[in-house]
Amino acid sequence: MDPEPDAAARVLSAIGEEDYGRLLAGLVTRFRDFDLAEEALHDAVLRAVETWPGRGVPERPQAWLMATAKNRAIDLIRSDEVRTRHLARLRIEDELRPGDHDDHAERLGEEMDAADLPDERLGLFFTCSHPTLREDERIVLILRFLSGLTTAEVAAGLLIETATMQQRIVRAKQRILKTGIPFGRPAPDELGDRLPGVLRVLYLIFTQGINATAGPAHTRVDLQHEAIRLTRLLVGYLPEQTEARGLLALLLLTRARETARVTPDGRPVPLAEQDRSLWDSRLIAEGTGLVDVAAGESGAGAFTIQAAIAALHADAARFADTDWKQILVLYRMLSDLESSPVVALNTAIALGQVSGPEAAMSALDELADDPQLLRHRPFHIARAITLDELGRTAEAEDAYAAGLDCPGNDAESEYITARITDLRR
Repeated sequence: MDPEPDAAARVLSAIGEEDYGRLLAGLVTRFRDFDLAEEALHDAVLRAVETWPGRGVPERPQAWLMATAKNRAIDLIRSDEVRTRHLARLRIEDELRPGDHDDHAERLGEEMDAADLPDERLGLFFTCSHPTLREDERIVLILRFLSGLTTAEVAAGLLIETATMQQRIVRAKQRILKTGIPFGRPAPDELGDRLPGVLRVLYLIFTQGINATAGPAHTRVDLQHEAIRLTRLLVGYLPEQTEARGLLALLLLTRARETARVTPDGRPVPLAEQDRSLWDSRLIAEGTGLVDVAAGESGAGAFTIQAAIAALHADAARFADTDWKQILVLYRMLSDLESSPVVALNTAIALGQVSGPEAAMSALDELADDPQLLRHRPFHIARAITLDELGRTAEAEDAYAAGLDCPGNDAESEYITARITDLRR
């Protein structure tokens, strides 16, 4: 029987969330097996719950847990013929010393400081974001094994049934094993090719938190927080990578507007109507400082450009003070660098602010047949707003109605319905 939850909580509080993730990443990388690593670490925590109250918390609890988990993993491997062959490949039996596992853990704990534990989380970022994996698999693996969320928590965060999430995680882990996806950080000459995939996954997690694609709430602050925390972690590992800092700047500058982005009852508030006194000046200062440096470096790319756009919004005390001409220039730079329908949509919106609704409508009409945008709510909302500005009320209502037919959250649907009601008045 498992010990009481509060006892386990006390054990985990002795190591902290960051150390737990570090321990799990180290075990996954060492044994090349997510399930084995989780089971071994879970058993090590339970062993600590059983022994620490009587023997006291070790001087170096992280090292004790790592040693105990490694010993437990090897025991599990030895009891399974398939895993035994895996053990031979890893050649790690020589790490074992004779004697009781607890004694071994105590001795290792005396020799190894927590700071000496290898931090394999950077390598796990790249394993979980490998291009062989599907995009949805990359997201769930990072949330599960780098954020340290349980399967149920990941499922709740992404508004997916827990059973469905379990199947998705199982498929992703099987794909890693079957395709031989490497564990550990890529070679220096591969880093440039692989890093964009990691950054994209973190960005997707954040965007799901900023504008949920389903469910009752318009935003998910928990996902925003996790994306920022993980991006900070990545920047800490790779401080020389301009785009990693550019992404962090973008997330911070966007997160700064969170309180003003929704009404007290949860409905979205357009940028033009937001109370800017509610924006978080601390996050704005940090994000602006990051982008000011990143923008002048040769490695600046799409995320740094988007961060620069967010910084211009943050600089404006009022919506009317926004430097839309410079924003339009940046969107055109972004389009040259990374052309996509969504970038084209944002460019059209910026053009409308610079040159008027007729220019915006012309640009939006050129995008009207794009299949991706036809299922993208912001496209129809942009068309509706522009059509309304042009006095084409019936067409604006149709555009809002088209937006209701697209995937989106309930709060956003209520906002669109309210705008349709306003038009009919």
